[in-house]
Amino acid sequence: MSRADRLIETVKLKADEAIIIHNPSNMYYLSGYRGEGILLITDKKRAIITDFRYVEQAQSESPTWDVKSISTGISYMKLAKEEAGDAKKIYIEYERVTVKQYKELESLFEGAELLPLNNAPEKLRSIKDEGEIKLMEQACKISSEAFDYIITYIKEGLSEIEIKLALENKMYALGAEGLAFNSIVASGENGSLPHAIPSDRKVKKGDLITLDFGAKYKGYSADMTRTVALGEPTDKMAEIYSIVQEAQETCQNALAPGKVCKDIDAMARDIIGSRGYGENFGHGLGHGIGIDVHEEPRLSPVCDELLKPGIVITVEPGIYLPGIGGVRIENSCLITENGARSLITAPRELIIL
Repeated sequence: MSRADRLIETVKLKADEAIIIHNPSNMYYLSGYRGEGILLITDKKRAIITDFRYVEQAQSESPTWDVKSISTGISYMKLAKEEAGDAKKIYIEYERVTVKQYKELESLFEGAELLPLNNAPEKLRSIKDEGEIKLMEQACKISSEAFDYIITYIKEGLSEIEIKLALENKMYALGAEGLAFNSIVASGENGSLPHAIPSDRKVKKGDLITLDFGAKYKGYSADMTRTVALGEPTDKMAEIYSIVQEAQETCQNALAPGKVCKDIDAMARDIIGSRGYGENFGHGLGHGIGIDVHEEPRLSPVCDELLKPGIVITVEPGIYLPGIGGVRIENSCLITENGARSLITAPRELIIL
């Protein structure tokens, strides 16, 4: 069964109903097409609606789909209406459709009911198949090897931006097609910012340096974080590193099918909180990852979802001390039939450069 067929089955789509997909990640997942446009799906039709620039690409990437090109006076929505015919219900991605697009749909599909798709494609995407896992393994391999390189490159006097550029260039040299997200390099006191923007601050002896990055390979993402020391860290920073490492290893080892996401998150909070740093760990423990770097489910205090085989999820506890620095350690982990395994191979022990 194709992914589009699975979506139709999930939505229980009837003969007089249609689905319109705007989210590029969902478009890629469902059709294999990675250009601009939208998808129109009915029980009989699978259409990519794009423009002249992408027609050849769409035909190559999605040979089993009909490729339709807009033209002067014929918008994406108008062409979708032509393809959908007299559909009585149109399922759309409320999170992705603009007000202008919604108004146009209301006008074109007069009398039809516009319904939310309720993240049905994203829910299908949460369980990776064998092919997706292989692509993610390669993205993680590239990322791990880039880390092996960057720890030989970092030296006193380099700026965070210089380290970031060297790290990203290495990922490209190793075969990445892009970056999963904007890489984070946070040194010294900047390490207290979980999503610090790399700056011209130059690293110096005694700094902890947090590196959060990931390669993109054939549309799939990696996500890893390591914190290294440039010279001997202070006792305080060595202490929080030890706590974060314990939390990361404990929670990663606890991953397994049937476990409740919020229960794994609570384990990290118990460990970090019992050492007096509960207020310094303010984000969720982890998130699903795949085509997008942030997917469902989440390891968070409010997520009741169960882990299932095929989910790839991060485990990334951290402690952040304002004005002093921070530590985060993160692996992307595949839930297996009886446990989990990390797709990231870099060591988690503190590395002193």
